[in-house]
Amino acid sequence: MAAEVLVAAAAAERARGVLGPGPGHERAALESPSRGARPRPSGHPAPLAMARLADYFVLVAFGPHPRGSGEGQGHILQRFPERDWEDSPFPQGIELFCQPSGWQLCAERNPPTFFVAVLTDINSERHYCACLTFWEPVEPTQGAAGTDEALEREEEAEERGQVQLSPTALAPPGQLFAPKTLVLVSRLDHTEVFRNSLGLLYTIHVEGLSVCLENVIGNLLTCIVPLAGGSQRTISLGAGDRQVIQTPLADSLPVSRCSVALLFRQLGITNVLSLFCAALTEHKVLFLSRSYQRLADACRGLLALLFPLRYSFTYVPILPAQLLEVLSTPTPFIIGVNATFQAETQELLDVIIADLDGGTVTVPECVHIPPLPEPLQSQTHSVLSMVLDPELELADLAFPPPTTSTSSLKMQDKELRAVFLRLFAQLLQGYRWCLHIVRIHPEPVIRFHKAAFLGQRGLVEDDFLMKVLEGMAFAGFVSERGVPYRSTDLFDELVAHDVARMRADENYPQRVLRHVQELAEQLYKNENPYPAVAMHKVQRPGEASHLRRVPRPFPRLDEGTVQWIVDQAAAKMQGAPPAVRTERRTTVPSGPPMTAILERSSGLHINSARRLEVVRSCISYVFEGKMLEAKKLLPAVLRALKGRAARRCFTQELHLHVQQNRAVLDHQQFDFIVRMMNCCLQDCTSLDEHGTAAALLPLVTAFCRKLSPGVTQFAYSCVQEHVVWSTPQFWEAMFYGDVQTHIRALYLEPGEERALSQETGEAPSQEDAPSALDVASEQRRLWPTLSREKQQELVQKEESTVFSQAIHYANRMSYLLLPLDSSKSRLLRERAGLGDLESASNSLVTNSMAGSVAESYDTESGFEDAETCDVAGAVVRFINRFVDKVCTESGVTSDHLKGLHVMVPDIVQMHIETLEAVHRESKRLPPIQKPKLLRPRLLPGEECVLDGLRVYLLPDGREEGAGGSGGGPALLPAEGAVFLTTYRVIFTGMPTDPLVGEQVVVRSFPVAALTKEKRISTPAPVDQLLQDGLQLRSCTFQLLKMAFDEEVGSDSAELFRKQLHKLRYPPDLRGTFAFTLGAHTPGQPPRAAKDKGPSLRTFSRNLVKNAKKTIGRQYVTRKKYNPPNWEHRGQPPPEDQEDEISVSEELEPSTLTPSSALKPSDRMTMSSLVERACCRDYQRLGLGTLSSSLSRAKSEPFRISPVNRMYAICRSYPGLLIVPQSVQDNALQRVSRCYRQNRFPVVCWRSGRSKAVLLRSGGLHGKGVVGLFKAQNAPSPGQSQADSSSLEQEKYLQAVVSAMPRYADASGRNTLSGFSSAHMGSHVPSPRARVTTLSNPMAASASRRTAPRGKWGSVRASGRSGGLGADVGSRLAGRDVLGPPQVNGAPPDQGFLRPQRAALYIIGDKAQLKGVRPDPLQQWELVPIEVFEARQVKASFKKLLKACVPGCPADEPGPASFLRSLEDSEWLVQIHKLLQVSVLVVELLDSGSSVLVSLEDGWDITTQVVSLVQLLSDPFYRTLEGFRLLVEKEWLSFGHRFSHRGAHTLAGQSSGYTPVFLQFLDCVHQIHLQFPMEFEFSQFYLKFLGYHHVSRRFRTFLLDSDYERIELGLLYEEKGERKGQLACKSVWEYVDRLSKRTPVFYNYVYAPEDTEVLRPYSNVSNLKVWDFYTEETLAEGPPYDWELAQGPPEPPEEERPDGSAPQSRRRVVWPCYDSCPRAQPDAISRLLEELQRLETELGRPPERWKDTWDRVKAMQRLEGRPDGRGTPSSLLMSSVSHHRRSLGVYLQEGPVGSTLSLSLDSDQSSGSTASGSRQAARRSTSTLYSQFQTAESENRSYEGTLYKKGAFMKPWKARWFVLDKTKHQLRYYDHRVDTDCKGIIDLAEVEAVAPGTPTMGAPKTVDEKAFFDVKTTRRVYNFCAQDVPSAQQWVDRIQSCLSDA
Repeated sequence: MAAEVLVAAAAAERARGVLGPGPGHERAALESPSRGARPRPSGHPAPLAMARLADYFVLVAFGPHPRGSGEGQGHILQRFPERDWEDSPFPQGIELFCQPSGWQLCAERNPPTFFVAVLTDINSERHYCACLTFWEPVEPTQGAAGTDEALEREEEAEERGQVQLSPTALAPPGQLFAPKTLVLVSRLDHTEVFRNSLGLLYTIHVEGLSVCLENVIGNLLTCIVPLAGGSQRTISLGAGDRQVIQTPLADSLPVSRCSVALLFRQLGITNVLSLFCAALTEHKVLFLSRSYQRLADACRGLLALLFPLRYSFTYVPILPAQLLEVLSTPTPFIIGVNATFQAETQELLDVIIADLDGGTVTVPECVHIPPLPEPLQSQTHSVLSMVLDPELELADLAFPPPTTSTSSLKMQDKELRAVFLRLFAQLLQGYRWCLHIVRIHPEPVIRFHKAAFLGQRGLVEDDFLMKVLEGMAFAGFVSERGVPYRSTDLFDELVAHDVARMRADENYPQRVLRHVQELAEQLYKNENPYPAVAMHKVQRPGEASHLRRVPRPFPRLDEGTVQWIVDQAAAKMQGAPPAVRTERRTTVPSGPPMTAILERSSGLHINSARRLEVVRSCISYVFEGKMLEAKKLLPAVLRALKGRAARRCFTQELHLHVQQNRAVLDHQQFDFIVRMMNCCLQDCTSLDEHGTAAALLPLVTAFCRKLSPGVTQFAYSCVQEHVVWSTPQFWEAMFYGDVQTHIRALYLEPGEERALSQETGEAPSQEDAPSALDVASEQRRLWPTLSREKQQELVQKEESTVFSQAIHYANRMSYLLLPLDSSKSRLLRERAGLGDLESASNSLVTNSMAGSVAESYDTESGFEDAETCDVAGAVVRFINRFVDKVCTESGVTSDHLKGLHVMVPDIVQMHIETLEAVHRESKRLPPIQKPKLLRPRLLPGEECVLDGLRVYLLPDGREEGAGGSGGGPALLPAEGAVFLTTYRVIFTGMPTDPLVGEQVVVRSFPVAALTKEKRISTPAPVDQLLQDGLQLRSCTFQLLKMAFDEEVGSDSAELFRKQLHKLRYPPDLRGTFAFTLGAHTPGQPPRAAKDKGPSLRTFSRNLVKNAKKTIGRQYVTRKKYNPPNWEHRGQPPPEDQEDEISVSEELEPSTLTPSSALKPSDRMTMSSLVERACCRDYQRLGLGTLSSSLSRAKSEPFRISPVNRMYAICRSYPGLLIVPQSVQDNALQRVSRCYRQNRFPVVCWRSGRSKAVLLRSGGLHGKGVVGLFKAQNAPSPGQSQADSSSLEQEKYLQAVVSAMPRYADASGRNTLSGFSSAHMGSHVPSPRARVTTLSNPMAASASRRTAPRGKWGSVRASGRSGGLGADVGSRLAGRDVLGPPQVNGAPPDQGFLRPQRAALYIIGDKAQLKGVRPDPLQQWELVPIEVFEARQVKASFKKLLKACVPGCPADEPGPASFLRSLEDSEWLVQIHKLLQVSVLVVELLDSGSSVLVSLEDGWDITTQVVSLVQLLSDPFYRTLEGFRLLVEKEWLSFGHRFSHRGAHTLAGQSSGYTPVFLQFLDCVHQIHLQFPMEFEFSQFYLKFLGYHHVSRRFRTFLLDSDYERIELGLLYEEKGERKGQLACKSVWEYVDRLSKRTPVFYNYVYAPEDTEVLRPYSNVSNLKVWDFYTEETLAEGPPYDWELAQGPPEPPEEERPDGSAPQSRRRVVWPCYDSCPRAQPDAISRLLEELQRLETELGRPPERWKDTWDRVKAMQRLEGRPDGRGTPSSLLMSSVSHHRRSLGVYLQEGPVGSTLSLSLDSDQSSGSTASGSRQAARRSTSTLYSQFQTAESENRSYEGTLYKKGAFMKPWKARWFVLDKTKHQLRYYDHRVDTDCKGIIDLAEVEAVAPGTPTMGAPKTVDEKAFFDVKTTRRVYNFCAQDVPSAQQWVDRIQSCLSDA
């Protein structure tokens, strides 16, 4: 029996959970006169006002479990009445609910308990079971069956704390007690009456009162009480008791007593709010508590908060333990469970658990409870806290009021409910305006227009409200409260009349509180209508009565007596007339129309009257045929139509024109109207919240154009591509709206009918016309008075109205769903397919789909895979489903429905036939001309990945492109297409502005340069409708801000994004363009790495044989950097003879590596390493040998160590390294451990003059030098403390120091720190600190070196003193030295100014060297500086990018905003710091100290500084060849992480792009600007490298180190295996090839000075923004891919083919469009081009430009004109030569009169010293003076032209030499009239003049005897005269000068 009960109960639970309250539960038909259902406020006849107080009385007792387990089970001893009532069957499973935790015996007598359980039957009726449980001793027979087990169960139960033991139990030992329960079952909720009545029965039994229990029970079961209406009734059960029952005034309001207030007390505001939202949005809520009564109260409280919505899912306030499985039901629920079962609830993943005893609410991770929409959430929260905690407001008052009145618990309960009632009124305000009344008779059918409600409230996006409106509770709300004629309650009043008041009170908390209290009063009065009369008189048992021994158990009652009393009462009731409560029914007030909860102004489109005016005038122009006027306004209209008001205005205007019969348009008008309609529908979501699509629906079927006689095209065929048309909810809402309009018209008087509003889908807004709800209400009132025939007639009329609308809609839907070209199956591809429509339905309670369309449509995915012919089928199915649904819901008869199903296919077929004719004719119309897609030019090997997607390129904030300050044309926005290739993203198109003309706009960047991509949506700049767009930003300073054309589908745009991402971040570098390029050439399999063996081996053999010849190679040619042929090797440069490099022939294995000999494979690797750039450079610098065993090697301080040849010590270093001679290879391993990334200090450059060396390394680890210094300053001896690696490191540094030549000085040691004690302190040059050093003439003269160094002897106008120490110190300290530079007051003598400095300075990171006190005995000194990290470079670059390419037009256009954002980026500050540190290192090296740069990991800033230092110090690196060598050596070989910093692969995506190399190039550019004559390469070369180091077009800048390049087989691949014209894989190779063809990389003003050490100004004010960042050429895109540049300029005028007069060849050059260098080449380039052209004309092979240029320069030097004026070329040279070299003097050529203006290029006016300014003055006057003097007037003893061999690697050059006996010097100039001396050879330094030998590159035609050498103490100069006699003449003259001296 028990098992059956359990199963039945569980089944009932599930049924209840799954079925919930079906639609039928709202109608209450009463079978029995005593039925106790609460009446529903609806249009039904009024129900009876009386009901039974109790339906059943049950006595349940403990019984043993049938299977003998220790658990007992309840069984019903007796129930009264024994027969079920007809209207209320006996609830199953009641015994489970009496003891929810299970039936168990107990060792003590517990006090009686009482709680009310709630059961819900299958009809959603709630039954309240009041249970009073008491304990009785077990009779021996009852317990005998399982006493042992029972005892065990008891013990377990005790341990679990489930049994409350009473200490005073007076039971004999071993006595057990069994529970017995008295149960009252009722459908009324009178908890207190039940408690009293059951208590009375218990009292009679316990106290043994002389009252017959049967009589009391009989009276209880026959007691009839009123249901509602505020009546009260006094009842007595015949035991001398009296109880008063009060009924609430309004039955619809819930009765909560104190339950809500208790719930807030237990859980708090936030928790209750989240439970409230969870219950409303249909989540599962579980309450836990140890008290059953609390569970019941909490559930009751939560339900009361949900009013006016009714909870319609599973609701079990107390769930028995046996039914816990119900918790895993899939439907929502509110359930209470005893806290002892908490463990069983742990694994529930989607249940929100509220622990009432602990006060917590646990929300699982997977559950999202949407919060209330703001501002309601915060407002509700604050009002709740005012109600619950009124003292919170007063807590901070200085004088709080003495007492605060707190409400009673009951009152507080009502106040809390009032807050939620207000909340619902605000949420649902205006809901009645969105009700569609579909039928009035025989029953009202009402639908809610959800989309309109959300749209008008401005809450379309709100998750919470959306879910509430879709929920079952709201469906019930609509069907219950939507009825227009019914009784009203508090909520109806509130939502209709108080909304305005609530809005007004929002900001006044006290007013809100007052309103809450008023509502609370009403709620309180509803529950307690007669507060004074609550007089109960009920007997209670005495204290501790449960412990007394009761003589007998609860008796068995006499069924007959009870049944007799019940029957008597029933007979009496039948005789009496039924008491009927008349229900006051009225028309429900609608209240004011709705407003948005939050007035969200739609940002861009605050629709002013002006905008609406524009829309109106544009439409009137269209209809008046003024098409030009309309065209002008169209863009503005399309922008305005983004706003709701403008759309509404647009549809109203069109309605007017339709009414005036102006719906037939010509083609142009039709295009305009369709375009505007499309724009209106553009952002229309699928639900059409703002009614735009609804208003346009009648219009699209009205406007049309005639294509040919009898063929008309309607507007609907052009506006189908919008998702809204395929949304069933939209069609349903539209249908119901139209039905409502027509039904309303049925009942209006003919006079009123004219007032019917035309606005479909919206209730008419006229004040006087009754709304549809009003009409319906009136009709419902009259209905009972009508005759049956009249009623039938009205029903039929309504039904046929609905039916005719259904036919109408079947037509409309076929119009909008069938595409014009129905042969295509691409129907509605862009929108939601018409497949899964059941789920998306808008109907709230569906019982549609009357079986006519039986086939399941879910198997298809809408139109996607429909067959070609099945477009019609899909549309038919869609329409049929719609028709089924709406007709079933609105009560159309089944015959009519069948008829409709027959009609639909015919309608569709007819429409298809009509469309075929329209389609045929429309194809004959001339199409709207869209510009032809311009295909971009591609590089060889570049392939298109995605063909052109039509886009508009939008202006991006760079003013020039859009017309801007330059006054050029508005090139942007441009219309064209974007192409994605394997290498670039390219836009090509034409400007949309018709005034600009046919200019092609090209903007592109390499895919690899993409740094940021984001989706944008932008207001359309052009006529077409734009979808969303993309903004792509690249680190080559290009920005593509594109908006996709309407024809580009979202999937194409998405595909573009995905492909772009795939190309930008390939998983592996082999996927980049540099590798895939040329990979497809046939017959060339990719070479595996191992194939390289043979070529390398032969190479190494040659190398070792010719080891001696490798020394000091000179590379004069500028070809690709292959090693020159062996025969052509020149001699080593004479000046380096004393430390010639030797690669030893006897490679003695034992000496090379201490541990083991070189294996043959190692030798091979080594020989290839010797080949590398580093090695060539070391040889040029005279650094090191490969052997340590040769006798002469001891004298050489450094050697080349092959220790890293296998990259074992340091992966990121090159294979061969320069280390001190004295350090063994095995020690290097240990030294390397002290440095980050094992990058230990190695030599990378040596100064030819001072022999100081520059070293580089990574930063130190924690130990190392820092530890070493600290250890030495410690009291105990340092040696013992330092560990071995630190010792090794110290030895290593010692070795470096001892390898340098010493410069001893008498004045003693004076380190940097001596200059200012604070210099090494915490001061660091602040970015803008102006460094000024005072100096005086004496200091200036003293600072000159003994050998005059030309202009370098002077003090710089920048204010640096020649005394370098003071200068370096002050710059390090970053503070102005205000006094003379000495500390101790010593005179500023020469010894002081040129102190002996430390042999080695270590430039380290300040943070790393913190706390280090340099020890004066050390030979090295630490220079801590602050450096910026890579992430700061990245951040700064991002801001620089935004400053140069903003992305959107600035608020205040002009230079100010650009400069501000430039300053914010701090890019120039970083450049300043780099230059500052580099100049400091240059100064130190120049003064003879060596420097170790040891910053960060040694591969970013270190590389930048080291490279800049070499560039500034060594003129060789300022040539094309040298710069290449510098980059190869310092950046590529020494492992700058190009791939990591450039984020080349997927792995590096997160780290982003960090432009370390670009920053270095910017520094070079700054130096180039200041010293334009010192660089052989042009600025374009730097830009070219800047562009291509990120482009991934070449393999040069890929990967992070030589090791990785070898691993990938890149390093030695270009070994001559490939002579064909394949694409260049190396950027250098490309530069070489290009340089042969064009001088684009060459700097014409290159005129170097051999000994020049550059010291640029580094202040921010001296730095210029590199035009690489700001310039662009829209005519052809970036100019760095030379092949893609446009062809030659147009032919000269003489050759005009038509023979007409030559036109002028002048043309407009636009900024930002044309490439200025190409449009206006400089004079030299122009002449060279002209020469080439003329030579080609003459049929000669054109000479190379370089040969021509060299020849011209040589001729220029040889022949001076008698009048002293040179050729144009020489003028150019002389005018440029005045450009600043060392001093800040610019000679600016003025206008024609050539007035020379003089400007000092220095912002340090305070710092320009006396001597400096005097020097400057002297300099400038001499320059001025020399303009008017003849060149001969100087002291010139002898002069003439000699060829001079430049320093190492430089070519022979013809110079004009002047021998000056007076000054005892040999000066040379570029040419005869040159006034600016290029160099001086001091004859005092000349040791010998001897005959010379011709070297490589010498003039070919000259006799060998014309060569002679002049050897000085510094170097050997090689000269060559024009012939032997003049050579002899020169030698004699120089000799005689020497002998005279």
